[in-house]
Order: sequence, then structure tokens, then C-alpha cells
Amino acid sequence: MNYKSPMGWNSWNTFGSHINEKLIMEITDRLVSEGDQEAGYEYVIIDDCWSLRERVDGKLVADPELFPNGMKALADYVHSKGLKFGMYSCAGFKTCAGYPSSYGHEFEDAKQFAEWGVDYLKYDFCNFPESGNAKNAYLTMAVALRNSGRKIFLAACNWGVQDPAKWMRSRGAGSYRSTGDIFDVPKSYKDIFVSQVENVEGNAPGCYNDMDMLIVGMHGNGNVGIGGCTDEQYLQHFAMWAFLGSPLIIGADIRKLDEVNKATLLNQGLISIHQDADCRPPFVVGKVDGQKYILAKLLSGNRVAIGFFNVDAKDDWVQIMSVSFDDLGIHSECGMGLRLKDAVTGEDYGVFYDGYRLKIAPDQSADRRTGDQVMDEYCRKCGKELTHDEIALYKKIYNRGAKDFLCISCSSQYLQVSEELLLTKMQEFKDMGCTLFSSSSISEGLA
Repeated sequence: MNYKSPMGWNSWNTFGSHINEKLIMEITDRLVSEGDQEAGYEYVIIDDCWSLRERVDGKLVADPELFPNGMKALADYVHSKGLKFGMYSCAGFKTCAGYPSSYGHEFEDAKQFAEWGVDYLKYDFCNFPESGNAKNAYLTMAVALRNSGRKIFLAACNWGVQDPAKWMRSRGAGSYRSTGDIFDVPKSYKDIFVSQVENVEGNAPGCYNDMDMLIVGMHGNGNVGIGGCTDEQYLQHFAMWAFLGSPLIIGADIRKLDEVNKATLLNQGLISIHQDADCRPPFVVGKVDGQKYILAKLLSGNRVAIGFFNVDAKDDWVQIMSVSFDDLGIHSECGMGLRLKDAVTGEDYGVFYDGYRLKIAPDQSADRRTGDQVMDEYCRKCGKELTHDEIALYKKIYNRGAKDFLCISCSSQYLQVSEELLLTKMQEFKDMGCTLFSSSSISEGLA
């Protein structure tokens, strides 16, 4: 069993019904040559519209015009490149596009998929009978796949019907769709994130909350293209999916990706959070107005990931967000801190105690350009705006090269001395002529 959340590519978001053997082979080649395979993307998945409109002798048959060599030959080609092969079926009477589904044919279809060399089955929920039982439908296919003679990952796609987070894992699925379809527009991925951000603690190794396929790099093109997103929005979208543990299934035409979005999809910092060996879900440590969230995720190797996400629709609404390390299990009395590194850029911000504070604009998962300056202006523990004298005193007592500071009150608590004593020492340093207390030296420290 693969306990980590899946990574791969799916045809639907860009190509819809316009799929064929040549396309899938080209995508397979690009996944290898462009570094996607090395980064962790292992599944090549064909979505709906691959078969004839009717069964032949009771069996599903690949459209010979689109797939002239058949699915077994295509699966063999994918496998020859070191990748895994995925296909699509549906639990209802027909697929979403009106093609034959697996309803009433679960065991024979599962055997057929196994003979073809399928490794991953996306199992949709269109045209499901009103009298049907969704739990039993997915259980039946899971049992059928287990009896097929081949290990096949079951990606249940029932769009959150009947709250699958509570039962899909027990029914044998490896992932479960929790939402409706995603579209290539900012509101779509943001609404999905907000709807699921507090529902992912149930994610567990072997069964993950699937928030639908990625739209990174589509720029309004393709089957689910509407208006497109900015590069920063695509990065935020990817960071959200990676942090929440949703399967990372590329939906763009990777043959046409620009360098910026290619870098986003291959970002090893974010992928390492998604693929962490402990496979733990994140938890919410702070939120503002249902539009700004701070998440934490315990990682292997005594590490923790902290995610800051601002999905506010107001373009000019910049939010200062802070996290107390108390909420991460590291209280001020334990004497421990965290060395913080930017997951996207790898930049080392140094060691922090008690908490961290930064400025984050809408459509960002972190403002890496202004983070240091914000920390210069506000107490890292309580968030109070700092005076030049408080910054100077902190530098004098702790570290002249510091870029995050404590106010007088928090310093007194940390050092276990009175505020009056610190104020007295501050005046003594000024009287000595210490240059840290001049406005010019503070300005230099902000640079």
C-alpha cells in the first residue's frame, strides 16, 4: 500500500473528451524528461471519454480510433518509462459524459482493468441511482479491485456526498473527493480551500481528502479554463493543496507550461511537506474572518510546517498574521525555539522564540519579501508595534544582528526582570552614547 498522498497527471482539466493514444504517450515522455517523475509525479491518468459508447460482448472497449493499440499497449508504454497507469470509470448507470460505466459490472471491469495493467482507478459518481447506496457502491468496487489480481489504487470521486470523510477509508478507497469540480479561476480554488481547511484532520495514511485536480499553469485554457489565475495565485493554490495533503494531480498541458509554473509544480519544499514520511494532517492554529488561516503540520525529523494563507477578495487588504509557538507545543518556558526556513525559496530566517509574525497580502501563502521588515516593526510575541528604543534595547541585550524583537513588557517576562529595570538600562545605554539608539542605525537595521 502507498500510504502517501498520490501525485500524477490527469487528462480532464485541459483536454476533456479530446484524448488519444499519442497525447498520453507525449505526456508520459514529458513527465520523465521535464523532471516531474523525479519530483514524485508517478501516475498518468486517462479520464472520461476513452471507450466506445456501448459495451462489446459485455466488456468495456477502448475507442479504436483514439487508442488504436488498445489500453494494454498504452499501459505497457507508461510502465516502460517507470510510471504508473490510471483510468476512469463511474459508479452510476453512465459516466458523466454518457459512456458505459461500471454499475453492475464491477467485478468484470476490475478484472479487465487488471489485465490491462491499470494501477489507479478514478471512480466517479454521475448518474447514480436515487435508491442506491453510495457506501456500498464504493465498497463493491474496492472489493472487486482487491479480487482483480492486481494492486489498483481506488480514487473515489463522489464530490462529498454523504460526508465520505467519515466512511470512505473503511470502504477501501485511497482518496475521496470532498468537493465539486475545480475551475481555473481564483474564486474556485479559494472556495474549495475554505470549505475543507477545517475538515482535513481526518486525513490519514492511505486515504486522503481529494480537493480535485490542480489548475496550476492553465491560464484560462482547456476544459475547465475560465479566466485563469496569476502566477502568485497558482503558487498559493499549489501550496494549499500540498499543505492539506490533497492528491497533487496536474491538470495542465505540461508540454506548454511556462517556466514559472513549471517551477511551482516542481517546488521541492512544498512537495516535501506533501510527501512527508509521517503523513500527518495539518491543523488550524489561527483564522481571521474566514479569509485568513494559519495552519501547522507536524513533520518527520522533529520538524513542523507553518502555513499562512490569505484568501481575502480585497486586493488591497494586507493582513499582519502571527502564530504563537504555544499553539505548536513549544511554550516560552521550555527554552526552545524554531529555526524557520521558507518552504518555497529555502531562505533561512534564523531562530525564533515564542512566535512569528509576518505581513501577507491577498492571494499569497506568505509574503517573503516583507517578512523581515514586519518583524522589525512588531513584537514577535504579543504583536505590539515597537518603538526605535525598544528595537535598540533588544539588539543591545540579545543580538545586534537580530531581525525580530520583543517589546519592553515581553522582554521583562522573558528575562524575568522588571520593566523599570529595563527602562533604566535603556537610559544608561543612551547616556553612554550607544549608536544603536540613533534613528539612523535603526533604519540601517531594517535594510
